[in-house]
Amino acid sequence: MTALVIAEHDNQSIKTATLNTVTAALACGGDVHVLVAGVGAAAAAQAAAQIAGVAKVILAEGPSLKDGLAENLAAQVLAIASNYSHILAPATASGKNVAPRVAAKLDVAQISDITKVVSADTFERPIYAGNAIATVQSIDATKVITVRGTGFDAAATTGGSATVENAAAVADSGKSSFVGREVTKNDRPELTAAKIIVSGGRALGSAEKFNEVMTPLADKLGAAIGASRAAVDAGYAPNDLQVGQTGKIVAPQLYVAAGISGAIQHLAGMKDSKVIVAINKDEEAPIFSVADYGLVADLFDAVPEMASKL
Repeated sequence: MTALVIAEHDNQSIKTATLNTVTAALACGGDVHVLVAGVGAAAAAQAAAQIAGVAKVILAEGPSLKDGLAENLAAQVLAIASNYSHILAPATASGKNVAPRVAAKLDVAQISDITKVVSADTFERPIYAGNAIATVQSIDATKVITVRGTGFDAAATTGGSATVENAAAVADSGKSSFVGREVTKNDRPELTAAKIIVSGGRALGSAEKFNEVMTPLADKLGAAIGASRAAVDAGYAPNDLQVGQTGKIVAPQLYVAAGISGAIQHLAGMKDSKVIVAINKDEEAPIFSVADYGLVADLFDAVPEMASKL
């Protein structure tokens, strides 16, 4: 058995979600190969070759792969798919865009968002917003899988000595074209990779208060800032900060939830955090059921005081 991991990268380095996916691939048994597709991505391929446990890196470079269009990337995977028993991608926006196309073309059932590899053909994945865990067995010849990064430790970025093999890039499918990209610039850690996250909820009352209260604490902790869906829907925080079932799934070392009641949608996105601190003036708030430390207090008093003592 050999597993193929579809790498996410910026042509220079490998993104953390790929490291978690490599760990999942290793648990499937057999060799692990990594596909790096792009333009000018030799540095990313070399970085992938250093990942512990990776046996081979396949580097595909061509104009059709420059912007990571899902149609072309899926075609690149399909060009080599017959060599693999497992094809894995991170359960990110990119992975969720590419993997279903690959599964459909191979006429197999995709196994989504796995959090554990039981055996080479059996996996665990959360259902019902994480309130139940389904054990799924696949008899398909090729298993197409997306991996929830929070379920697996990141593979070491050093210690590997994989060979890098060049592959011909596929032709442009012509089904889509790249128009532009607006990238949010942020000096803080990326939300899904941050070790510390402080999140605010609807109780903050306004975008001004959200920034005024949460930013000093995040600055002191060197943390990323998150938000509940209610806070995002109310316009207090941008959509890319949303943590939850319909936002980003996170599992930092420390998660501080201020003014977040703990709706099931939000808990599904952060309950795997190592240490959870909840601040809410409602002592019956569901967030306290998953919190390691709970403070029943007004966040407008407690959060600034916490920041002042750090």
